[in-house]
Amino acid sequence: MSDAARRFLRHRLAVAGLGLIALLILLALAARQVAPHDPIRQDLPHALAGPSAEFPLGTDEFGRCILSRILFGARLSLLVGVIATAIGATAGILCGLAAGYFPRLDAPVMRAMDVLLAFPSILLAIAVVAALGPSLGNVMIAVGVRSIPSFARLARSMVLSLKELEFVQGATALGASHGRVLFRHILPNSVSPLLVFSSMQIATAILLAAILSFLGLGVQPPTPEWGKMVSDGRAYLMEAPHVSLFPGLAIFIAVMGFNCLGDGLRDALDPRVGRVAVE
Repeated sequence: MSDAARRFLRHRLAVAGLGLIALLILLALAARQVAPHDPIRQDLPHALAGPSAEFPLGTDEFGRCILSRILFGARLSLLVGVIATAIGATAGILCGLAAGYFPRLDAPVMRAMDVLLAFPSILLAIAVVAALGPSLGNVMIAVGVRSIPSFARLARSMVLSLKELEFVQGATALGASHGRVLFRHILPNSVSPLLVFSSMQIATAILLAAILSFLGLGVQPPTPEWGKMVSDGRAYLMEAPHVSLFPGLAIFIAVMGFNCLGDGLRDALDPRVGRVAVE
């Protein structure tokens, strides 16, 4: 077992976060087999019913099983988190590599990133969705766009710190092309911080996607989505708080899991770490 794996396993919160994520993924993949009811089937006589044997987490205002909707909603939330982060990481890393390696591109690329950073994340995402229209794909794009500047800045900083090292200078002296230097020498040595940052960005993407759905700009009904479920339950907080409570807890668990995982990966992959927190 490598030293990084040992450090990770000693980090209790990271292991707990990994367990939560693994459980969410398994439940999402097996939602059709695990869910007790059809997530979009209405049963108005049982509307706003509390937790029971038939409906373990109760029902919403249309009598739909909240547990079933949370399980199917996990598919969308995890999918949005991963794909949106992949969009932001791909575009941001390419911009950061170009800005850090080619001095002429540094100023224009980073000024463009500064423009994106000037907008609050939620406002930028709302603007993108408003321009493209509310849909699952557009939510992924909107959430991905807001993370491009962060990935670009991180990738640029890694390039600036690595391109002056001996192995990069040696590859350049031997006639390696710019593409080979960037993608065979610099990028592989930047994987650790980018991986840690990506895991934390997935948590942010899940939360931001839930906010967009809460505002009515995300996945449209009757498709189950955690943020929309929380929004729909606002009108029944006094008489049926479980309608919003359980989807909110699902968002909390997912975000907490990815944040704990990212924290553990950071400590495990950082060679300068001398002591890992175990509590």
